[in-house]
Parts: sequence; structure tokens; C-alpha cells
Amino acid sequence: MALINIDTALTETLRFIKKSPAGGGIELLSYKRNRTVALIRTNKDTVCIREQGYVTEETTEDFSALSKKLKLILKREFPRSRKIRLFKFSSSEELLRLRQKI
Repeated sequence: MALINIDTALTETLRFIKKSPAGGGIELLSYKRNRTVALIRTNKDTVCIREQGYVTEETTEDFSALSKKLKLILKREFPRSRKIRLFKFSSSEELLRLRQKI
């Protein structure tokens, strides 16, 4: 798990999600770990976005629309954050783990 700057979060997330295998992906967490955005790669050109925080929803997006949608989600879920946590996972079962909240 890495702490990254919010300004580079969009580019880093897009870069990592394009490299991840199907079923794997990235989870973005607030510093206190109480709000999360998980991007799960479903196949070659679609991504499932699982959002839990101010809004709880699950959507599926193409890579072409992912950048615009992710920018909107980052502004909504992490409005005052300067740093966010980035966690890479290889299977979506890893998202079910219990996290220690700060």
C-alpha cells in the first residue's frame, strides 16, 4: 500500500489498471480508510467501479470513458484530501478483508 499525491492519482490509477490482469485491479482509500473506490478489471476493455463512501454504487465503464468518470469520483469521495492510499490486488476477494480504521 502506497500513499500517493491526489494530483497524480488519476494518471497512476489509469496506468496501473491498464497493466492489471482480468479480475485484478486497484483500490483507492482515504487516509483514514473509511472511504474507498475500487477499480476491478473485468475483461480487456471494461472496468467495474465499486464506490463506498459518500455514495455507495457499482458501475461498469469502458476504458474510453474511465478517465472522465474517475476524475468525477475522486472529487466526490476525496474532496479535501491531499494524499490517498493506493492498494493493488490480484483478485477481487482481497477487497473483502477487514481494514483497520484510523
